[in-house]
Amino acid sequence: MDWINGLFSIPSALQAVVVISLICTIGLGLGKIKVAGISLGIAFVFFFGIAVGSFGLEVDAQMLNYCETFGLVIFVYTLGLHVGPTFFGSFRHEGTAFNLWSLGVILVGTLMSIALTYAMKIPMSDMVGILCGATTNTPALGAAQQALQHVGNNGARAALATAVTYPLGVVGVIFAMIFIRKFFTKPSDMEVRSDSDDDHTYIGQFTVVNPAINGKTIADIAQGTHRKFIISRIWRGNEVIVPKGATTLQTNDNILVATKKEEVSAMEILFGKQVNRDLNEGKVDWNHLDSEVESRVIILSNSMLNGKRLGQLHLCDIYNVNVSRVIRSDIKLLATGDLVLRYGDRLTLVGQPEAIDHAEKFLGNSVKTLNEPNLAIIFFGMLLGLALGTIPFSLPGMDAPVRLGIAGGPIIMGILVGAFGPRLHFIAYTTRSASLMLRKLGLSLYLACLGLDAGKDFLATIVRPEGLLWIGLGFVLTVVPVIIVGIFALRTKKFDFGTICGILCGSMANPMALGYANDTVNGETSNISYATVYPLGMFIRVIIAQILVMFFV
Repeated sequence: MDWINGLFSIPSALQAVVVISLICTIGLGLGKIKVAGISLGIAFVFFFGIAVGSFGLEVDAQMLNYCETFGLVIFVYTLGLHVGPTFFGSFRHEGTAFNLWSLGVILVGTLMSIALTYAMKIPMSDMVGILCGATTNTPALGAAQQALQHVGNNGARAALATAVTYPLGVVGVIFAMIFIRKFFTKPSDMEVRSDSDDDHTYIGQFTVVNPAINGKTIADIAQGTHRKFIISRIWRGNEVIVPKGATTLQTNDNILVATKKEEVSAMEILFGKQVNRDLNEGKVDWNHLDSEVESRVIILSNSMLNGKRLGQLHLCDIYNVNVSRVIRSDIKLLATGDLVLRYGDRLTLVGQPEAIDHAEKFLGNSVKTLNEPNLAIIFFGMLLGLALGTIPFSLPGMDAPVRLGIAGGPIIMGILVGAFGPRLHFIAYTTRSASLMLRKLGLSLYLACLGLDAGKDFLATIVRPEGLLWIGLGFVLTVVPVIIVGIFALRTKKFDFGTICGILCGSMANPMALGYANDTVNGETSNISYATVYPLGMFIRVIIAQILVMFFV
């Protein structure tokens, strides 16, 4: 049995892999167990790591630090890469509101920490450490320690306060989300909804009865209105027409229109009455609508088309096919001429079968190519992200430099590569399954190492005279701002619960809580809102930590 003991007790690279794999395996398994309808999902990896660490099982410190850092970098970079294509577009819609709610969480927590400093007679040098642990923000702790050294304080107690409050800071956001969901959410709040125009694509059939457009071309009609629509088919008597811009509409034509959901009433005014046929719920066999025109989904795998606008391809003029919709990461996009195409987009083409065959060769439609993620871009992007995170920069009024850190740099780089890589023909595509696996793998490694590291000193630190007080205050600073802002955001009825969870997790720089949200809430809204608020929220917290030291220490 000595060889078994060696696997767990002798520090080595092999022992580190064995222990961390064991924690991830059992933690992920236990995370699927539901108690009163609630499961912690991937968050249980952290709890089991604490339990293992508290029993004295240790891993070489350098190996543990490496695995924790590598896991976190994989997670935040691939998350940024995943949401990058829609990140900047979100600021035209909900992105600004997301960040305002995130700043609300930060403001409430900061004001509470100042008030508790005076109420509990705790030095701000300790309180800033409690706040950093409660918000799980180690870059803020680093900035605070530099500021404390500048004023003659070594910052050791701030680091200890962060270590004590960090574990409950991690799980406190989860408890807050469970509380909000249990007592304040309604079934309608769990349904994915968004103010973004991107995911409101609507397919409708209309009969042309408006005499003002009789005999006018589709191009003239489109230029005469600010409404966005795509006409993919025209039924005129027994004839089926694949329309072009120069195609004229006639009274009593039946047309198939793709538009935005909120534009349906405008389409009725523009064209005439809507045919009572539901083309949006369930699966519609588009090829049975008529026998002459085919509808086919083609995957964009021609790398030369990355970043091209749909109108630049002239698919209608060259190949006599129309693009009615574009699906990107399960988001339906209206196929307007100014839509920028991305590698891996799924285009719905309408036209004669032989015409679609020719267009397919041009667009690529190589599933095999898309099944092979570009790993070189992932590793190179992480390298650039880590370099970005170490760059020091100064702000007015602050002597200590500020850095984005090992989490901030990679997530920002991931967003930039995901958003602008296709436009520069810098392929950043990775399959949905590969992206999800990398995110889960990175987060599992991070949580296992974080829990194992916290567990070894957890019992010893809470028995210190100020230990329980620090833990209690940290838990209050974690839970109360999240609950207050979360309830107010929910009451506005503008966001679904998943979106609010992402805002709350991002404002607290808490990837583990995001993992819980992903396991318990449908859709990708939590990931999108998390990545939208994380960079600014983390940056603001780094600044606030230094301001608290400058003005209150």
